[in-house]
Amino acid sequence: MKTLTIIDTFGFLFRSYYALPPLKSSKGFPTGLLTGFMNFVSNIGKDFQTDYLVFALDSKGDTFRHEIYSEYKSHRPDVPEDLLRQLPIAIDWIEKMGFYTAAKVGYEADDIIASLAHDAKDKGLEVRIVSHDKDLYQLIGEGIYLFDPIKKNKITEKECYDKYGVWPKQFVDYQSLLGDSADNVPGVKGVGAKTAEALIKQFGSLDNIYQNIDNIEKKRWQTLLNDSKEMAFISKQLVTLHNDAHAIDDVERLTLPKDNPILKISDTLLEYDMNRIIQKVHKDGLNYKTNIPVSKSSLEYEYILLDTKDKLFKVLNSIPSDAIVALDTETTDLDATKASIVGFSFSFDNQKGFYVPIGHYYLGVGEQLSLDDAKEAIEKLANFKLVFQNFKYDSEIIKNNFGIALELYADTMILGWLNDPESSVSLDNMSKRFFNHEMISYKDTVQKGENFSNVDIEKACKYASEDALITYKLYFKLCEELKKKSCSHLIDLASNIEFPFTNTLIYMESNGIKIDIDFFKNLQEKSAHKLQELTRDIYEQSGSEFNINSTKQLGVVLFETLGLPTGKKTKTGYSTNEAVLQSLKDAHPVIPLLLEYREMHKLKSTYIDPLLELGSKVEDNRIHTSFLQTGTATGRLSSKNPNLQNIPVKTQAGREIRGGFVAKEGKKLIGIDYSQIELRLLAHYSKDPALVEAFNKGLDIHTQTAVKIFGEEEAPAKRNIAKSINFGLLYGMGSRKLGDTLGIPAKEAKGYIESYFEAFATVKDFLKSIEDYALEHSFVETLLRRRRYFDFDNANGMQRPMFLREAVNTVFQGSAADLIKLSMVEIYKKYKDSSEVKMLLQIHDELIFEVDEDKAESIADELKNIMQHIYTLEIPLEVSVSIGNNWGELK
Repeated sequence: MKTLTIIDTFGFLFRSYYALPPLKSSKGFPTGLLTGFMNFVSNIGKDFQTDYLVFALDSKGDTFRHEIYSEYKSHRPDVPEDLLRQLPIAIDWIEKMGFYTAAKVGYEADDIIASLAHDAKDKGLEVRIVSHDKDLYQLIGEGIYLFDPIKKNKITEKECYDKYGVWPKQFVDYQSLLGDSADNVPGVKGVGAKTAEALIKQFGSLDNIYQNIDNIEKKRWQTLLNDSKEMAFISKQLVTLHNDAHAIDDVERLTLPKDNPILKISDTLLEYDMNRIIQKVHKDGLNYKTNIPVSKSSLEYEYILLDTKDKLFKVLNSIPSDAIVALDTETTDLDATKASIVGFSFSFDNQKGFYVPIGHYYLGVGEQLSLDDAKEAIEKLANFKLVFQNFKYDSEIIKNNFGIALELYADTMILGWLNDPESSVSLDNMSKRFFNHEMISYKDTVQKGENFSNVDIEKACKYASEDALITYKLYFKLCEELKKKSCSHLIDLASNIEFPFTNTLIYMESNGIKIDIDFFKNLQEKSAHKLQELTRDIYEQSGSEFNINSTKQLGVVLFETLGLPTGKKTKTGYSTNEAVLQSLKDAHPVIPLLLEYREMHKLKSTYIDPLLELGSKVEDNRIHTSFLQTGTATGRLSSKNPNLQNIPVKTQAGREIRGGFVAKEGKKLIGIDYSQIELRLLAHYSKDPALVEAFNKGLDIHTQTAVKIFGEEEAPAKRNIAKSINFGLLYGMGSRKLGDTLGIPAKEAKGYIESYFEAFATVKDFLKSIEDYALEHSFVETLLRRRRYFDFDNANGMQRPMFLREAVNTVFQGSAADLIKLSMVEIYKKYKDSSEVKMLLQIHDELIFEVDEDKAESIADELKNIMQHIYTLEIPLEVSVSIGNNWGELK
């Protein structure tokens, strides 16, 4: 079935204007809306495929709806001047690019869309409406759906019901009750979304509601409906879209332009400094005729099913001995510890992908390989240079299902992250980015949840083979990209550090850490009791009972019932976030109670309850987190399921949770923490004499800073101020933020910063040099020369200083991440087969180990020695070591 795509032009352009920063050309002309629009055009064929396309437009002047209700759209605010200046240019570009437009005097664009959709459906076309406007939800049905161009997701009948509680065919009646303040559609006064939803669910339509009005249980609803009956039916006329405003006389007129449309207006785009759009066209090498829409068949890829042992080994025996082979697995679960293998795919050239089915289960399933034959094949593949997209997952699947430990040659996910640590490194995203290729959708392939065993083998072959093929192609493409950017050293870094580090993480995840079940049960009871106590106190202080977890109800209590100041009401109610509550801390006794309640509720729901549940599920009570190697732009690790890196340490309640993580019987926990690592890196990089001297002599750096700024006598009392300055400057903290942190005026804080830079003169120059380098090269590098990029060319007034702060932060935080990563790889090499030492967790600059109790002291010394001598800086690396029975004892 062919597809017609209808663009809600003004809706899209208005949303683009508000979604993007206020960009301007070098001549000062606003370009945010135009940039968003051209990005959309350049992605046609990537975000969606289509055979025909039309832009629906509004016409000038009143419409038939103004005759029905003169106040229609009368309360709309003035359109921003910058938006008005860009709109006619965008419309002009649509026509110059060769796209078809549709409009009719007396009708709105929504009526044009409804008419085109109705006519297209009658002509046997599938209809995609590019819009997120709820007024168009009434059009959704079989063969017609909405597509949100920002979120890039389909909006079908299900999404409509999930969001509003009514079906598209009921949406007109739902809107008739609810009204629309944006268009000044009156609706039924006093009826909100929940009431409208309830009425439609019970009676189905507006007519049926009024026919059965005496049967409505709530008398108030009856009154509201009777009072606004006329307006309800007027509203229905206003919101009902007409489908007779525009017919498609010749569908072939809506065919996409033959040549790339962007190139038709390239000279105009250059006048508005939109060079990147044109560069993108040339960089991607778009052949518009074949890539809009993207045609998978034009790529001439072969997806080959190997469903017998003879077929499989004939291919395996043809692979050259020195070949690079991409390997991927399909499974029953995203959790590798629970998953069974369903099949595997591989590729060793640029055109073919192969799929081997093993564990598909459905009625009429075809021929598959046995586990023994599959194991033999994997053993043969293990002799090649294996490339993966997320080796950590696939290798665990292979090990758990076949008992085979694979060696990693390259991981495209990690290479993609090194190439650009802030872009998505999903296989689909990198395929679009580097090959302009839309991959076969996982959602369209999997029939039941995440369990691949239910997928038809023929479909599975296409999907899985493509995964392996794109992974194979990506490896070479990423190496090429890194060389183009003069980053060949990152390929070596990947091979020498990042790929071995993946094995380190697999080892740590496998080790896990034990929790004390009784401790957590007790903590759960204590927290539940404390929450009950706090609830009673909050009700008493506020004089009313309400849902404390409801932002809306809390806002009403604080700012209407209690009349507290600074309450700013928005469409969704009052803001009651952390910053608001902190600002009101002294305004009323209930505020400290609310802050304590929120902290305790978060600890219980986020940590105590989930950790107890996880630990209780397994016999050894060990928690196995999943570490994310590519989860941050600075290089720091993050973790999930559960996240053990964000357990609070600043509060007593948060610290108490750590006491529940314990050593196994006969073992001890060791915590080793790099001491003031980022300040040491500052001394190393800046070579500031005062900093270098302080660290080389083993002096307390914060005290020395206080001495330099405040003098010997005041230094002890001002050490904490010096500490805030020392760390704050590494994160781009200005005088205002420092003032807020210290509780002093910004002017006084500014004086402290100036005194600091006088005392450590070289530091200021070095921090400035980082910013200058970032501005000139659009990237900074860490100690191991990992890069982080910044788009200063398109940065607005707020983004530019943010980028500069992040550039400085990346040099220090990223370099600290490099050092602990080096240590972890070295420790893994030495102890990976040891039963005496297990590396369990990394929490930023700290490592936690479980070791034999009788050897704890000597092992701690060995670990300390590795970490202190892992890299030679201008000043010594120092670590603090602690030994205990639980994590809470490690200080």
